[in-house]
Amino acid sequence: MDPTIENTRIAALRKFGLLAGPPSEAFDRITRMAVQLFGLPQSTISFTDTDRVWFRSRVGVEHAWVDRSRAPCASVTETNDLLVVSDLQAHPYFKHGRLAASGVRFYAGAPLRTREGYALGSICVKGMAPRAFTDAERATLADLAAIVMAQIELQHSLGRIDPISGLANRNQFLDDMADLAKDRAPGETGIVALLNLANSHGLANTARTMHAHYLDDLSRQAAAALRQVAPDATRIYQVATAQFALILPRGADLDLTWHCVKRWIDARDAWYGSRFQTSPAAGIVPFVTGEVDVLDVLRMAESAVQDAHGSSSGVAVYSTAQDAEYRRRFWLVSAFEQALADPAQLRLVFQPRIDLGTGQCIGAEALMRWTQPEAGAISPAEFMPIIEQTSLAGPATSWVLDNVLRQVAAWRRQGMALPISANLPAANLHDPNLVGELTSLLARHGLDAGAIELEITESSAMGNIAAVQETFKGLQATGVRLAIDDFGTGYSSLSYLQDIPAHTIKIDQSFIRGLEADDRKQSLAEGIIGLAHSLGYRVVAEGVETAAASRWLRENACDEAQGYLYSRPLETDAFMAWVAASAVMAPG
Repeated sequence: MDPTIENTRIAALRKFGLLAGPPSEAFDRITRMAVQLFGLPQSTISFTDTDRVWFRSRVGVEHAWVDRSRAPCASVTETNDLLVVSDLQAHPYFKHGRLAASGVRFYAGAPLRTREGYALGSICVKGMAPRAFTDAERATLADLAAIVMAQIELQHSLGRIDPISGLANRNQFLDDMADLAKDRAPGETGIVALLNLANSHGLANTARTMHAHYLDDLSRQAAAALRQVAPDATRIYQVATAQFALILPRGADLDLTWHCVKRWIDARDAWYGSRFQTSPAAGIVPFVTGEVDVLDVLRMAESAVQDAHGSSSGVAVYSTAQDAEYRRRFWLVSAFEQALADPAQLRLVFQPRIDLGTGQCIGAEALMRWTQPEAGAISPAEFMPIIEQTSLAGPATSWVLDNVLRQVAAWRRQGMALPISANLPAANLHDPNLVGELTSLLARHGLDAGAIELEITESSAMGNIAAVQETFKGLQATGVRLAIDDFGTGYSSLSYLQDIPAHTIKIDQSFIRGLEADDRKQSLAEGIIGLAHSLGYRVVAEGVETAAASRWLRENACDEAQGYLYSRPLETDAFMAWVAASAVMAPG
């Protein structure tokens, strides 16, 4: 057999997954029918591998495989033609094989051909005595072979074709991508595009508001539109709900691909007669055959399509830099989860808060620091915004509250009684267990509610004020003080301020830095201080770095200040030493 044909045949055999698996009742029905139709004791459905013939269904045969050498079934595969041997023991070639040695005299086998014409194996019948085989019997055996192949293709299609769009599915996409490494020369460039009908928010809204078949109908319409704009020989797949993939043909370049998917996006008005409020998007990934894993190509395409959802054109080409950023974010979440269980990685530092009237340190803000064993120190400006958007926000806050209160209790035993403030992420305001957990922690460490102040950002508190009112009421009942952090950078609505039971407003550092030389910043700071005092809030200025700024704030009735002028965030022992060394500071 020609080596090229044999290699392609074996690849098809592997693709159909026919060499392994449990017995098939669908195949067994056909072999049982064969022995009845021909009045013979044995029938098998076999598939020819590189060195063996495997029996996936057998009647009257005990063994599951035979060597390919001198096996009639292998000859059917090799010749790709029906084979009839009236008497194996009289045949010059087969009389030396295992089948003849077992006592079988008659053999008839028909090839199991794919649509491309490759023989995967055979269906055969065997008898213990020589016999003739009529033309009608030959035709019947060929019909049985066709039935077997129809069953194989049906089973294959059920796991390879999307039932809604009729396109090949994700499984087929992964297999075809793997086959590219064999079909194309090493180092050859290929292009994959991933297309979303909508982002996750749009899909969720549709699922809630439209009838069950709406998205199915839309997928069919979008698939049809995609066939119209895709270049010839493009392979099209539906790889997920409302998501398609393209494998572009040889010769396609980025410009051609970009314009192809852009035409599809721009034609969305034709899909099912509705815009669907979908904002469809497409991500394009060029790759080098044999150098990139199939799943990695799909991951890169997902990254590109997410970038595309945020672009004006709705189309984005895979960016190595953007992908590295997303992978870094994913790594940070995974590594932080491990850090929560490792006492050596996370710690607290403390930045003093100064009373501007007396110059005394009257408290501090606790800040989390993270030193990862392999990556070293990781900035909280990098990891905290990411962690606060995940399910780790709760465990992170629990860690901070427990460690802050433990440290406050330790300092009090050493004679230093200062309240400590800690940041409370937005996600925790929706946690019904927050108030109970905080109450339990205060009791565990033997502290009163005055030991801690919780800082909430303006935007997190005001994003959905009604949803967090119960949390605010619970915190107010405990006696724990609340501060609005980064004031001036969020909504700054008076109607919201009257609904938040806070005691302190912390003016964001963007209003404070350079204030001493900026009339506009002075006017804004003066207005915030006056507004806050009129509403009964204590005011803290963040980011104070110069004596001149400190003096202006004190002269304009700001209550407290925090910043590098006084101290950077300090380790636990250094903070206690700093407090002892500067019990009273001269006003700025």
